[in-house]
This record gives sequence, C-alpha cells and structure tokens, in this order.
Amino acid sequence: MNNRLCILIVVTLSATWLGASENSVTFNKDIAPILFQNCTGCHRPGEVAPFDLITYQDASKRAKQLARVTQSRYMPPWKAEPGHGEFLDERRLTTDQLALIKNWADNGAPEGVAADLPAAPKFTDGWKLGEPDLVVKMPDSFTLQAEGRDVFRCFVIPLKLDADTYVSAIDFRPGNRKIVHHALFFLDSNGVAAKKTSADGKPGFESFGSPGFVPTGGLGGWAPGYTPRPLPDGMGKLVKKGSDLVIQIHFHPSGKEEQEQSTLGLYFTKKTPDKVVASIPIGSRKIDIAAGATNYKVTKDFTVPIDAEVVGLTPHAHYLCKEMKVTATLPDGSKKSMIWIKDWDFSWQDQYLYKTPMKLPKGTNIAFEYTYDNSADNPRNPSNPPKAVKWGHETNDEMALVFLSYVSKSQSDAATVRRAALFNGFRDMVK
Repeated sequence: MNNRLCILIVVTLSATWLGASENSVTFNKDIAPILFQNCTGCHRPGEVAPFDLITYQDASKRAKQLARVTQSRYMPPWKAEPGHGEFLDERRLTTDQLALIKNWADNGAPEGVAADLPAAPKFTDGWKLGEPDLVVKMPDSFTLQAEGRDVFRCFVIPLKLDADTYVSAIDFRPGNRKIVHHALFFLDSNGVAAKKTSADGKPGFESFGSPGFVPTGGLGGWAPGYTPRPLPDGMGKLVKKGSDLVIQIHFHPSGKEEQEQSTLGLYFTKKTPDKVVASIPIGSRKIDIAAGATNYKVTKDFTVPIDAEVVGLTPHAHYLCKEMKVTATLPDGSKKSMIWIKDWDFSWQDQYLYKTPMKLPKGTNIAFEYTYDNSADNPRNPSNPPKAVKWGHETNDEMALVFLSYVSKSQSDAATVRRAALFNGFRDMVK
C-alpha cells in the first residue's frame, strides 16, 4: 500500500468519525437534560414563557432559535455576572452545554434513541417548589381601569395561623401578568390594615407607595422574572400568630379594563429555625435623568451597624437602568463584590440567594452604583422621543433600590438595623 493511499484512508476514516461524533448529539441524550434543568420551569403550559420546551417536537422546530439565544446568553435569563457573588440555582449554561445545543441544531436536531430520554420534571399545578403548605387568594377580583395613572392597592388576607410560624419560601401567581408591575407582601398582627379595606366600596384599599400602615413583618416581593427559592436550611421569616397578609400590588393600565385576583403560596420551615431572616432596602430618590442622557449614574451607601450575614439581595429599577453594581467595603478596607448586572432588564428581575451567606462585620459599608440610559438608542426606553425622567412609583418613572435579606444575632440587633435604615431615608419601605 503506497503512502498516498494510506493518507487517503486515514483522512476518510477521520472525516467519518468526526461526522459520527457530531451527529451523536441528540435531543434525548444531550439536549433534554439541559432544557429540563434550565428551561421547562417557565417553558411549560400555564407559565410565563410564550412556548413549551418539554417534548422533542417542542424543541426541534425551534432548534436554530435555541442555539441563537443560548449562544448570545439571552436565554436562559440570568443577569448576575460570574465572579461577583456565588448564587444558588444559577441559570447559566456551561461552555460545553452551549456547544451541545449548537452542534445539535447545526446537524438537523436529531431526536435520538427513546431509551436515552430522561423523565420530564414534574410540577404541582404550576407551583415551582411543589404544593405549598398554605395557599391564599385575594378575597375578591379587582377591576383596573383601562387608562390613567398607575394604581397602588393593598389587599388584606387573614392567614388564620394559631401559632407563630416561620416561612422558608413564597410563590406568587398574578392573576393577570399584563397589569401587575410588582407586588410586596407585608404582615399585620395588629389588625390595622383590615380596618382600612373597602372604604371606597372596592376590594382592598388604595395606598400609593407605602402600605399605609406600620407592618409587623414582611415576606418580600414579586416582580417579572422572579423565581421562588427556599431560604437555606435553618433559616426562616417570622409570621406572628394571628397575622394578616397584606398584598400591595402596583398596577399599570393596559389600555382596556382588566381583572386581577392573585394567589400566594407559602412554604413553612419544618422546624423552628436557628436564624430569623429580615430585610431592608437601600435606595436613592435623587433621580433626575435628562432626555437623551446615556450614562446617568445614581449612587447610595449604607453602613451596617451590627455584625450581619447577608443571605441574598434583590435589585430593583425600571426600564432605563442598564447596569447595577453593589459592593461591600469591610472595615479593614477590603472589598467584596455583592452583585454586578451588566444588562439590567425589567422583565427579568429576580432574587439572588448566596450559596453561602456573606458575613459582613459591623462597620461594613454597602454601596451601589446604577447606570441609566435615557436615549433613543435604548430599546427598552418607553418614551419615543425620550422624556426627562425622575424618581417615582409609576412604571415610567425610575427607581434605584436593592433589598437586602440578612440574619442578625438577636431581635435587638435587627431593630438596630431597621432604625439605621429609617435614618438612611426609607421609612415607608422597611419591612
């Protein structure tokens, strides 16, 4: 056998082997596990995503689209940059997973052998964390007008708990996502909010911005893109015996009359937790963005008055924000990046829980820098042409907030943090 023939055989065999290797990537063996772990939580019937990604038929007809949106990291939506806080349940695909999806799409999206297909994840009636321990619903449907100003409305729901209880997670299900800008969940063990309800003949009571009473606790909030996650083992949020849940919803009119009746699922801790979680906001109301401004910055800081463990954080802004950075500077001068979001998207807000709570000694300074783009080049700008935008509660106003969930050594320490947060300028938002 001459050398030329040997080379030809080797080249032919190599090409055949490479083709077989590429074509061995199938939906059942390689792609389904990726989708089941990262995508079907939203891409399934009754959820927020516009199409399902459960079966081969669902995925194969969108193979090229899946490759494109994953290569650009537009999907799955996970805004926190790597290396700036390590968070639970990160929806960030690995380089190998990205390559598998592209390979599969480029080679005709083969289905593969049926025996390789793993079982699809099971969801309980739409609840991402399984059946809640307690499900509550707004007592009556609320009618939102077609046009006009945004509406802030509080709805009181008796929880009827006969003992102090601790909550590890919540899952909020808006009845009408088109009109719900966000929701906050307050607790009232004094019966004050219940006395305010239906004063104007409508369900609930109007309360612009603040909930209109002094809460005795809180369970966090919901915004588009929120994913429910349980607190780490041994942690919980206190719900006092006899408390009412007060759901404050920020409504944004859609152009036609709409109905809303939301549901909330509560997940209780299995035992009394060792650590009770509370939350505070850090935020600035000094926002005045000129039309056309492309790099407007808002900063704010807060000095931690106790030794604390930060469990997680939830950043918040509206449409014009494009970048967020939150940094902790410890008393010794060292810095910890708490989160960095390069491409903020109002549609994909989330809570970020640390894999390991971040310990911050007394005297640590937490500071954020948010950057806004109020130009015509910002595709998320709701105004065309751009208009000057200031701080405000309405959807087309702007905000700069980060909610911190933390653990303190005692209730006394938690009270110290609340007082410090009040002094920091957000009396009506401390929970």
